[in-house]
Amino acid sequence: QVRLVESGGGLVQAGDSLRLSCAASGRTLISYTMAWFRQAPGKQRESVASITGDGTTTYRDSVQGRFTISRDNAKNTVYLQMDSLRPEDTAVYYCAASSGISFWWGQGTQVTVSS
Repeated sequence: QVRLVESGGGLVQAGDSLRLSCAASGRTLISYTMAWFRQAPGKQRESVASITGDGTTTYRDSVQGRFTISRDNAKNTVYLQMDSLRPEDTAVYYCAASSGISFWWGQGTQVTVSS
């Protein structure tokens, strides 16, 4: 069983930065694909960024160039550095882990960006 705990959310102003962290426990996730999703009120959950075990990253178009996903395998932790935040980035952000067979979610952390 994998447990994912997100932290780092909060209330910021447009243009500010935040760094989200996702600490994993239960097993070593060095070979797993890790990802961040978000869900705004009244909208479907959407992918934000992902990083494979070998460090390959992908981003949704709206965050490309502003957000950076990274991982520290020694700490079993994945990060999402969010710069130049916009009000439309407001959402609950979820961490996810995939082994290719199983999938786990964290409980989410709220990010609110005021204009």
